[in-house]
Amino acid sequence: MLHLCLLFMISLTTLTNANNTTPKLFPTEATPTSSGYLPINSTTGSSIFYTFYEAQAPISPLPQTPILIWLQGGPGCSSMVGNFLELGPYRVEADPQTSLTLAPNSGAWNHLFGLVFFDSPIGTGFSIAGNAEEIPRDQQTVANHLFVALRSFLMLNTLFKSRPIYITGESYGGKYVPAFGAYVLEMNSRLPANRRVNLKGVAIGNGLTDPGIQVGTHGITAYYSGLIDEKQKNEIEELQRVAVRLVSEEKWAEATDARNQVLGKLENFTGLATLYDLRRRSPYEFDLLDKFLNKDEVQRGLGVKSHVVWEDCSDVVGAALHEDVMKSVKFMVEGLVSESSTSSSVKVLLYQGQFDLRDGVVSTEAWIKTMRWEGLEEYLKSERKIWRVNGEVAGYVQRYGRFSEVVVSGAGHLVPTDQPVNAQAMIEDWVLERGLFAEESETGAAKLKDLK
Repeated sequence: MLHLCLLFMISLTTLTNANNTTPKLFPTEATPTSSGYLPINSTTGSSIFYTFYEAQAPISPLPQTPILIWLQGGPGCSSMVGNFLELGPYRVEADPQTSLTLAPNSGAWNHLFGLVFFDSPIGTGFSIAGNAEEIPRDQQTVANHLFVALRSFLMLNTLFKSRPIYITGESYGGKYVPAFGAYVLEMNSRLPANRRVNLKGVAIGNGLTDPGIQVGTHGITAYYSGLIDEKQKNEIEELQRVAVRLVSEEKWAEATDARNQVLGKLENFTGLATLYDLRRRSPYEFDLLDKFLNKDEVQRGLGVKSHVVWEDCSDVVGAALHEDVMKSVKFMVEGLVSESSTSSSVKVLLYQGQFDLRDGVVSTEAWIKTMRWEGLEEYLKSERKIWRVNGEVAGYVQRYGRFSEVVVSGAGHLVPTDQPVNAQAMIEDWVLERGLFAEESETGAAKLKDLK
């Protein structure tokens, strides 16, 4: 009898231990290094939510280790999309039992660098808008809020002050990133040296930057991809001309509506699951994030103040920026890379996934060719080089001076999602100026060293 009781107790203990080792939805190791709210308006309570992840394996002392800032697109989409679906240290996945889990991301951008995600503009994701009137309606206000948030963030740790800063983002981030970068340089010119932001570069993935030009490329891109016939191309191009005309007339809301008509027609003609990647049979899994980020356990782990209903993209923020959509920020990119302002210019990276039909390669190269930049002619004459990662073709790189463009093979709109390891290699080589991003003399010297 005693023997049976002991067996029962052992079995019960084993069962209890097994239950206690059930994986948590948000494990401790996934907790950000720091997170919380950066005040924008202390009176109304408007603030930008952030999550920061320190470098996992920095190759320089922390005071010299770069920090990457990530801005999601939209307008009004949360940077938690980038965090948990693209380039953060953990990704949300669904296991065979359809439950959610976090898995380490082999392509995390905080491998060598610090990485901070800003939910911007206010009202986006976990960020707070004290009232609807405070939500930005133009890039100047977006940039102002981001600068205030960045200054507050850098004050959180004395080691942050001197660290090189790189502003990165995708999609509508093609407007946020150059606007924020230009604003930082403008403010730096007014501030004493000890209060300046150490901005070194900006990177835009599949960006909407010069919409008036980009909207004119959808028909020809789809046609030469074999997705529509000539009659359909002509119909789309007629809608494109309407959008371009409305931009020239500065009828911004109508131009945005006209662009939406172009994209809607393209969806109807192609029947694709998503214009973000012509190969996909289903859209990117944003629905997983809706389920995951609305869990109390997850919001507590991220440092969210109180439970909020998280959504990947805010319709309210999108509506506030509706008239901003078709306004170009190409002049800001020109200012960032201009060689006539060497003391304040920064390096610029534009990268696009090969299979994106919305803001892809043709769309981006169309506006690059119209830049007013003294290095444009030399850039256009420069050699487009094959880029390899681990011995395999990863894409193509073209660069001149501070300006680089990368086409990422096998990727759509969300490059880090589709090609995590290659996207990580790209951002690391660009920041550290290695491989195809090194100066020619350095590359030659490195090759000579390898031969020896």
